[in-house]
Amino acid sequence: MVPVLNEAHVLPQTVPRLWSFVRQHLPGWHVIITIADNGSQDGTAEQARLLAERLEGVRWWSTPIAGRGAALRRAWMQSEQDVLAYVDVDLSSDLQALPTLVERVAEGYDVAVGSRLLPGSQVTRRLHREVLSRGYSALIAALFAPGFGDAQCGFKAMSRPAARALLPQVRDGGWFFDTELLLLAHAAGMRVAEVPVTWVEDTDSRVRILPTVAADLAGLARMKLGGSRTGAQAVRRAWSPGE
Repeated sequence: MVPVLNEAHVLPQTVPRLWSFVRQHLPGWHVIITIADNGSQDGTAEQARLLAERLEGVRWWSTPIAGRGAALRRAWMQSEQDVLAYVDVDLSSDLQALPTLVERVAEGYDVAVGSRLLPGSQVTRRLHREVLSRGYSALIAALFAPGFGDAQCGFKAMSRPAARALLPQVRDGGWFFDTELLLLAHAAGMRVAEVPVTWVEDTDSRVRILPTVAADLAGLARMKLGGSRTGAQAVRRAWSPGE
């Protein structure tokens, strides 16, 4: 799954790279790459359509509603694949870690996440982004002690049963989606694996820092004031490990 918003300028380069990589490094897996266009106003939909016509196993759909979380929820709830994963379209996380991410779920973990904070991770980004990221991770650890470090890395996988239980309970459709998903998984008792990644910041990132920080803080407050507990209860009722 590749969620995209106004990415017509990079799709023709990054999706073929992803397609070639999975065909070479995930032999024996039936891999479907879904380009999820959520609210683009440029030529993203046309580029996605052309890629789907040219590359076997590539699909696409478009919705006028912006939001990475909303796009992931829709695509994963409709998928019948055993392992569901997503990568950011800029491929900031080196794809060499993707087979390990998928294997962790295949081995029995419910969720696997790329982490820029583990020994072995290599990260290249500007100082203010590094400070914000580590500060956010420290805040999550202080509030929830969740057992994972990096909530926001756009490099995650989960089993289909875990997705079907978690996604209906994730309220956020934007950037806080990842954090909420992982907090619910932890609170529900799911097994979460972390995988070190090599990560290089995309300086063309469309993330607006101040609104994103404000939304993340509001999301953490909501989860701390009962959202984590009530959401996790609903996840546990719906969860069927090993389904």
